[in-house]
Amino acid sequence: MVKESAIPALSALAQGTRLDVFRLLVRHEPDGLAAGDIARQLDVPQNTMSAHLAILARAGLVRSERHSRSIIYRADLDALRALTLFLVKDCCAGNAELCAPLVAELTCC
Repeated sequence: MVKESAIPALSALAQGTRLDVFRLLVRHEPDGLAAGDIARQLDVPQNTMSAHLAILARAGLVRSERHSRSIIYRADLDALRALTLFLVKDCCAGNAELCAPLVAELTCC
């Protein structure tokens, strides 16, 4: 990932509702959730939720797929992995032992 891709992703996640949406979708991997279900679970009006989902999609953090009359949204875990690696790539100036607790925490999940 390059900075030009990381900035829109971080910007999308820098808003409370969108962060809640993304975390909810991560919890519901691999099945995803319909847009209406996301709106109901987070108690957000559907038109507002559509705008939030569009921002997350443009940032490359969520993918959508039509299933009959529903649009199912899923977190893009590859994008999350790339963003996380971008943020920690130069962790601790190359001193791997200093990064060990961070790596252990990321790999335990």
